[in-house]
Amino acid sequence: MLVLLAVADAGAAMSRTKGASLPAGSAATRSSSPLPSLQTEVDALVDAGVPGVVVIMHRGGRDLSVVSGLADIRTRTPMRADDRFRVGSLTKTYVATVLLQLVGEGRLSLGDTVDRWLPGLVPNGDKITIRELLNHSSGVPEFDQDPRVLKPYLAGNLHYRWSPRALVKIALSHTSLFAPGTRYSYSNTNYLLVGLIVEAATGHSLAAELKQRIFAPLDLKTTSFQTRSGLEAPYAHGYYTFDKPPARDISGLSPYPWAAGAIVASGSDISTFYRALLRGKLLHAEELRAMTKTLSEGSNADLPGSRYGLGLESLSLACGRAWGHGGNFPGYLVYSLTSPDGSRQASVLLNEDPSSLPKSIGSGFFKLLQKAYCDPA
Repeated sequence: MLVLLAVADAGAAMSRTKGASLPAGSAATRSSSPLPSLQTEVDALVDAGVPGVVVIMHRGGRDLSVVSGLADIRTRTPMRADDRFRVGSLTKTYVATVLLQLVGEGRLSLGDTVDRWLPGLVPNGDKITIRELLNHSSGVPEFDQDPRVLKPYLAGNLHYRWSPRALVKIALSHTSLFAPGTRYSYSNTNYLLVGLIVEAATGHSLAAELKQRIFAPLDLKTTSFQTRSGLEAPYAHGYYTFDKPPARDISGLSPYPWAAGAIVASGSDISTFYRALLRGKLLHAEELRAMTKTLSEGSNADLPGSRYGLGLESLSLACGRAWGHGGNFPGYLVYSLTSPDGSRQASVLLNEDPSSLPKSIGSGFFKLLQKAYCDPA
């Protein structure tokens, strides 16, 4: 997932304080649910300090949702099940899917080196393969940990736009983490390089390829690859509580992570995408097998048995194996899980950065995610 950022807010402070409970039972903040136990846990996250929560589930061909809290604190607009969220690193699954479609078309190979498509851009690029970018075994450093990346946002310029190549250059100013293929280390820089390779191989923008290959065929009406500040309504405003309350609206932050985390989507569109992917509607069987071949390591210590494939994470839960990905973007936290056959799904979406909230929020989030996925509906 993307590193959570403490970016400065150029806008006005919001009216709600950190940790303050929203009015219990308020029609503006609570929704009735056919799943009372799950609704209680969703409401508890809101009462603990999260502005709003959306849970989307798919069971036996039915879509179910549980919602609580606010999409916009200032206007006290209630959260809706179809609100758009910044989904952060879920973007990696979409981008990996496009890359693997190109593999299936014979336009490139997972064994191709970075230098084959981006000559001279990456030191040791003749030793790093596309597969190693996709499964984070390349050793390429993380741009998100360099203070230069945060500098314009900390100065209050939420609309500052980094180009992908500029971020790659910053990352590559640091020493390689290890020899390619010898270890695992999650790095957003890997997916900037994957996005640039997609553009080099197709001659089209990554945004155009995502739209043509995934968004349009699946009729994902609330999904977009965001390249500029601002979100299309209806959307959940994203919040961050800095050194002290109140929480601040940072929804206008420029989506600088590009191929590593710039997609915006609703929970139902996320479910549609992952269901289509796992059911083989987007990839041929050979490419889907390659995508689900995992390393011995994963990116998430909060969920058991985490193992990483090609832009897709495998998790071993009490009710069986799940596939998916997590994503955080300043002001948002999203995680989506899907069973291997696509019949069982759960996505949980929050609109405040959990690093600015009590630690219990994070544990409550993952408890809710597993309950929503495993409990019978």
